[in-house]
Amino acid sequence: MSDTATRTGHRTAADRTTAAVPTPPQARRRRRVGRVRWWVYALLGVASLACVFPLYWMFVVASTDTAAASQLPPRLVPGGNFLHMAHLVFSTVPFVRSIVNSVVIALTIGVGQAVLCALAGFAFAKLTFRGRNALFLVVLLTMTVPAQLSVIPQYMITTWLGWVDTLQGVAVPGLASAFGIFWMRQHIASTIDDELMGAARIDGAGSWQIFWRIAFPIVRPAAFVLGLLGFVTSWNDFLWPFIVLKSPENYTVQIAIQALQKSYTVDLGLAMAGSFLATIPLLVVFFVVGRRLVGGIMDGAFKG
Repeated sequence: MSDTATRTGHRTAADRTTAAVPTPPQARRRRRVGRVRWWVYALLGVASLACVFPLYWMFVVASTDTAAASQLPPRLVPGGNFLHMAHLVFSTVPFVRSIVNSVVIALTIGVGQAVLCALAGFAFAKLTFRGRNALFLVVLLTMTVPAQLSVIPQYMITTWLGWVDTLQGVAVPGLASAFGIFWMRQHIASTIDDELMGAARIDGAGSWQIFWRIAFPIVRPAAFVLGLLGFVTSWNDFLWPFIVLKSPENYTVQIAIQALQKSYTVDLGLAMAGSFLATIPLLVVFFVVGRRLVGGIMDGAFKG
């Protein structure tokens, strides 16, 4: 009996070993998947370097003089003048004040787009009123109009309101956008059930309560993504602030960078130092909220 048990135990161990060793088709499949994975990693690495290199090049130019910035072959090693160039940036223009102005404007536009576009999207997705589809079509058609065509009408309205050379003159026109309304409308339509809204109305909730207590908490990731996109867009905006703002104390960071150039020459080192300093707040924002940004985009992709 003991010999039989021993042979049985050996067969069982051998069977386990045979099962653990992959068959040739499985081994080839695993090798193929491994090669594809390494190619994907290589492409992602190249794409990451392509995205990071402009920032690194800004730092290299900002840490050297103008002559070194235009030499051939280009210099790829940073110099030791970055602190000096940064001091020149802060002493030439009110750079700290311009960063504060940009933060105020960008936060106002980001929060405004997240809330106002969510309200408009909720109305187009879940409320029934006369002309809803026609009005939504008009909103979509405004996306086909170049933004430059609205500069003159916006400036006339801003002048009539007395908002020229004020921060609200820059921020208010960006509080809502056609893309944001479309984004939130599609997200609300795909995530909020009509049965849930019907149950809330039976309990006595109105449209305002349904939005704030049910709809907005559910679509908060999409609203966060929209607000962050509005923040970045307004931070990088140059044309509209350049038209509206006149006083140096009201400059945004992009206008301050433009003010660094001289009348007939451009100091590349000084301009790159200002651009690099203006990029740091955005990097901090993305490092802090990058995970929520990716989560909100993926949440909208799966639910949309």
